[in-house]
Amino acid sequence: MSPLLPVRRLADLPELRRDPVDAATLAAAAAILDEVRQGGADALRALSVRFGDLPDPDAPLVLGPTEMAAAYAALPADRQDVLRRVAARIEAFAALQLGALVPQRLPLPGGWAGLRYAPVERAGCYAPGGRFPLPSSVLMTAITARVAGVREVWVASPRPALETLAAAHVAGADHFLVVGGAQAIAALAYGAGPVPAVDCIVGPGNRWVTAAKALVAGRVSIDMLAGPSELVVLADGDADAACVAADLLAQAEHDPDALPILVTDSDALVARVEAELHLQLATLPTAPIAREALRNGYVVRVADLAEGRIACDRLAPEHLAVHTRDPIVDAEGLRHYGALFLGEGAAEVLGDYGAGPNHVLPTGGTARSTGALSVTTFLRVQTSLYLTPGAPEARALAADSVLLARMEGLEAHARAAALRAGEG
Repeated sequence: MSPLLPVRRLADLPELRRDPVDAATLAAAAAILDEVRQGGADALRALSVRFGDLPDPDAPLVLGPTEMAAAYAALPADRQDVLRRVAARIEAFAALQLGALVPQRLPLPGGWAGLRYAPVERAGCYAPGGRFPLPSSVLMTAITARVAGVREVWVASPRPALETLAAAHVAGADHFLVVGGAQAIAALAYGAGPVPAVDCIVGPGNRWVTAAKALVAGRVSIDMLAGPSELVVLADGDADAACVAADLLAQAEHDPDALPILVTDSDALVARVEAELHLQLATLPTAPIAREALRNGYVVRVADLAEGRIACDRLAPEHLAVHTRDPIVDAEGLRHYGALFLGEGAAEVLGDYGAGPNHVLPTGGTARSTGALSVTTFLRVQTSLYLTPGAPEARALAADSVLLARMEGLEAHARAAALRAGEG
């Protein structure tokens, strides 16, 4: 029986960095964006009918608080309760982030320079609507926007399940756009009929969503351009093979393009994990998807955990789980990851489902330059400067500006500064 996860060495490790979307999808998404930009609500409706977002051509494009509350009320009590509990944990973690971002002032001669963090006014939060409903993504994005102070929060998701609408209610969303794909991103970026243009668009999606976000970035802010989901497990010979295999399969069932990777210094663990993968796949309802994803994955066999950390940093994965005897110590020195899970008790799926930290994370090696979605995604740094007019203490600062402006050949700049330096 051939191994489900082939073994590689550190020297053979591929580069995870890749273009987030192909040129053909970008071109097709650009045409959809232009159609909505030019045609507004009529074009949005026509595209939504064409792509199956609106089975009923006369159905509303936008749902409001009443419909979201009704969906929540229609859920069994246990599902209502879990949405509330998860929402509270996400909110608490986002509030922790916000609490660290306090306004600051730096004293200057004759005045001060300051900064503060200000929320965008309106945000669009996208949640995929594919094989499975993803209420967790609604909670992760919309609650974080609310904590950041965003005044108006839109959620967009095609063919929303009851749970997805209920999550939007729990998160405090103002409106729900029942449209997906590039057409939803177009409506959020440009506005279309009842949908106003937003200032920030966040949330995971398929390649059409990713392409559209790439094209509107700059007009609006975005969180990131995410690709297929990834998990790297760094494990030693004492790791629980059943837990390692379960975590790899949990990642693999996301999508046929998902990437599960095991990094280990133990041949014995590799053999035990292989056996567990076969055992668990035999009863896994999503086994066909997981098997496809396992074909993308592999084992990185390293000499020791120090080499394992080098492998993990080279991969810079979305999720990095450390299953070792002393995970906190063994994780020291790790630099590049979207989210870190320490020890077998901290399963990656607990991060997916609302332990607190956000599950919207960078993929494709971009954890080297991008972090998780957070309150900062919805905030702008605004700076300010105050100097007392005519204050002698401020003249030296102004005199430096005169010199630097003339260095750059900008005489009007120099003269404006000279007036403040008492040279005018």
